[in-house]
Amino acid sequence: MTEVVRVERLRAVAGSHRLVDGVGFTLAAGRVLALVGASGSGKTTTGLALLGEHPPGVTVTGTVTVAGRAAFVPQHPSAALNPVRRIGAVFREIAARHDGDRDELITTALRRARVPAGLLRRYPHQLSGGQQQRVVLAQALVGDPAVLVADEPTTGQDAITRDEVVAELAEVVRQGVALVLLTHDLDVVRALADQIVVLCAGTVAEAGDAGEVLSAPQHEYTRALIAAQPKVTVATPRPSCPPLLAVRDLSARHRATTVLHAVNLAVGAGERLAVVGRSGSGKTTFARCVAGLHSARTGHVLLDGVPLAASLRRRSRAELARVQYVFQDASASFDPRRSVLDQVCRTAVRLRGKPIAAARAEALIELAGLGIDEDTACRRPSGLSGGELRRAALVRALLAQPEVLVCDEITSGLDTLTQAGLLDQLAAMPCALIVISHDLGVIARLADRIAVLHEGHVVEHGPARQVLGAPRHPVTLGLLGHSTETVKEK
Repeated sequence: MTEVVRVERLRAVAGSHRLVDGVGFTLAAGRVLALVGASGSGKTTTGLALLGEHPPGVTVTGTVTVAGRAAFVPQHPSAALNPVRRIGAVFREIAARHDGDRDELITTALRRARVPAGLLRRYPHQLSGGQQQRVVLAQALVGDPAVLVADEPTTGQDAITRDEVVAELAEVVRQGVALVLLTHDLDVVRALADQIVVLCAGTVAEAGDAGEVLSAPQHEYTRALIAAQPKVTVATPRPSCPPLLAVRDLSARHRATTVLHAVNLAVGAGERLAVVGRSGSGKTTFARCVAGLHSARTGHVLLDGVPLAASLRRRSRAELARVQYVFQDASASFDPRRSVLDQVCRTAVRLRGKPIAAARAEALIELAGLGIDEDTACRRPSGLSGGELRRAALVRALLAQPEVLVCDEITSGLDTLTQAGLLDQLAAMPCALIVISHDLGVIARLADRIAVLHEGHVVEHGPARQVLGAPRHPVTLGLLGHSTETVKEK
């Protein structure tokens, strides 16, 4: 097979900090290499090197050879799509940069990524998360790249959409494109990868055939990553308690489109409610309504029986502290011009009245408990990995000492070791928890009750053991029954 990627002695340094040291691998056309490892292990730095890019202030040495063009599929497709431009206009602009007939280039890319041509007339906000992911994939395929670098392409996707994305990537690989997959999702690695490179603190801990590495790992770090993968084991149910936060007849809209229809749900003090459903089902809109971030709604959100204002700007500081929200896209929730520590400790200053010095000290203790040291915390957001930013966002919310915490896909994109530690912390928290997640292992680990949303309606709701063990609705059956294991052809 034709070799299209060769990396030799790759090294990346930021000041005195070593990001990558001595990484090397080769990849042939039509093959898949997965780069796995904890947040900050060097995956993104290595992936950027294939594109001839590197973060500001980073010095890169070594040899990176790519036979042809390399294209990139980012972790958060919404960040790569222009919110004020129709999809088709951006495609035409991309196609104009390549040789060949513009319309033919676009049509071919849409076909290869299985994107309906009708989506070209829409704006990004009119697409579901899964549709956005496919559009970004199609944009990357314009001009027929030899290598595709995909950064966490299934992050935040429900099981059905994840399987669709995996199938689309597998089809692109069958067309002869080499794929470098940066991911924490070992199920996706099992489904797609031919080779694995396990990175630990910027060096290669283990590399080899995907099946062999996953079934018989040689390095202790690889064994720990595999062992930490969440299992679908339902947590022991806790006694029911009176509602602390209740949602009554909640309906919400985006412009003229109604996305939630008369939703009724509640969560008691210390209880954990998981809200699941396909991409575009209304999960994030529900979470944002609870947090006061989506005011185009009717119905009521009640805290201890008292209605909360639809907009957080009309909620008191006490109410803001009592209900906190952790965003799905953690990087977009931080100001790029200020240090992460300054932004995290601001919560304790503003909502609890703590002096700045005391708030910083408390923030550093909480951040250290999630593996973020002071040097890292003092950087701007661009200096942290996606997983580090997600953990920092959690600490920022927890410094308010909330009674209700809403977590939107808080574990997506995290390596299994970091995810396990985060789940342990969430499980030990005394506050009520509303978890938006696509990960059945996470849901089973945390949830007392599960609500399934479909097209803005609650189609199934009950104890976690009942919903996971004996699902009734077709949507729930689909979310539980799909598997990526059969996609890869050996």
